[in-house]
Order: sequence, then structure tokens, then C-alpha cells
Amino acid sequence: MTSNLLNHQIDDILGSVLEDASGDVYMINPSRDAIEEFVNVATDFGGSSPSIRMLADERTLKDVMDDFIVASNAADLIADGTLSLRTIDEAPENSLLITDDRVVAVVHAGDRVGGLVTDDDGFVEDTYETYTERWEGATSFNLRTPPITDVRETLAEEISPEAEEDFTSILNSLETARGDGDGLDEVTISLLVAAKNEALLYDISKWGEDVGIASKATFSRTKTKLEDMGLIDTEKVPIDVGRPRLRLKIGDDRLREADNGQLATVAQSILN
Repeated sequence: MTSNLLNHQIDDILGSVLEDASGDVYMINPSRDAIEEFVNVATDFGGSSPSIRMLADERTLKDVMDDFIVASNAADLIADGTLSLRTIDEAPENSLLITDDRVVAVVHAGDRVGGLVTDDDGFVEDTYETYTERWEGATSFNLRTPPITDVRETLAEEISPEAEEDFTSILNSLETARGDGDGLDEVTISLLVAAKNEALLYDISKWGEDVGIASKATFSRTKTKLEDMGLIDTEKVPIDVGRPRLRLKIGDDRLREADNGQLATVAQSILN
């Protein structure tokens, strides 16, 4: 009998399942925390990760994927074939991890998490078949966030390698990127990076729309908000034909003096 995974954190349980699994793994009805931890574990996983089929509550998925950091890393996993997302209508009471040789029920008890494991052949086979059938009939979840790899590569190519380094440093300094007071959103971060590197509004907004972060109109509205609050300034740059374009610049001395690790914190304090 496989040992239960008691007194573990959810990332330990997920890591153990990924390390031991050889075929597809079903992740059924994961909590918000479990989805976030899975993305972290799978992103950092050193070995060859099995394919994960996640059947989750649609509202929970939408809430988790509102965080650009989680969503863009999940999009990377989807792009490389590690992760597939579908929604579940009738969820079991507990979260389940199902492989071809064991079923793990993830049980939360206060701040403790346990993985109750069975490797009974008949039970595992029946459970695996049941959720394979449910998977086939489930609705795909449309994650519109671009993969973080694409975001970084295109930012380096279309704006500058320095802008990509700044963007990555700011993301690494944040726990979440939602723009709801708990973290800056991806458009604000992009504009701050552009201002720090004195890029054109046209270039950063075109890049953002092309890569799938947001529309040019969203970039323009956010630029106006940041400019009105004094975080960024603009200067007109003449071009051969048409209206002058706007170069973005940092507008607040506190931001100019902050390094990338502090830039998000300082910007957030000004915005709040």
C-alpha cells in the first residue's frame, strides 16, 4: 500500500505525484491555492513532467488566471503540452490527483494538508476511466493570456533587451499582478518599463496588442491615468509623415531613484 502524504504542503504533494507519474495525470477540482502551486511546481519541475489534465471549477479558474504571473506561466505550460484546462460542472467533495497507478485525495484541515493515497488496482482503474470519460465531455477553458516566454522574447526583440530585463525583474518582485491593489497589472508594468527605457508609446502598445497582453486602446487609457497621476511623462517625437509620436519617460523622482526591485512597490504606493 502506498503511504499517505501527511503533514505536507500542497506543493510537496504535487511534486511527489509529478515525480512518480509516468502517464497522464488528472487534477480534479483543485482549490485556488492548489492551481497556483501546481503552476509554480510544474514551471520549476526539473524532470520531464507528465501531461496534466486539469478539470476545475470555471469561476475558480477565472479568478486564479486574473493574476498575470500565474496565467502567463500556465500559458507556457499549455504551449509546451504539459497542461490542458477544462471546466467541471459536478465536482467531487475533495480535490483529487489521479494517475494510472494511484488516486490521491487532497484533504485540507485548517492550515494542514494531507494526501490520502490508494493504489488498489480496481479502484484506481475505475476512477481513472470515470474521469477520462468526464474529461472527454468537458468544456475547454480558454486562457487568453500569452505565454510568459513569448512576452519576454518579443519584448526584448521589439523594445530592447534592457526593457525585458526590467519587466522580468519587476514581475519577480511581485507576489501577484492583478492591478486590484494587491499588485500592478501587466499593462501598468509594461508602461513603467517603457518609460524607464524611454520607449515610444506606439511601440509598447503595438507590442502589447500583438503579443496578446491588451489592446492599444487599453494601453492608451492606462498611459493617460499614469500620466495624470504623475508617474510617467511624455514628450512629442516628430516623424516624417503623420502626427508626432509620444516618448514615455519616468515622471516621478521616487520612481527614478528606485531600482527594479523597488519600482513596483513605489509605483503601487503612489497609485494607492
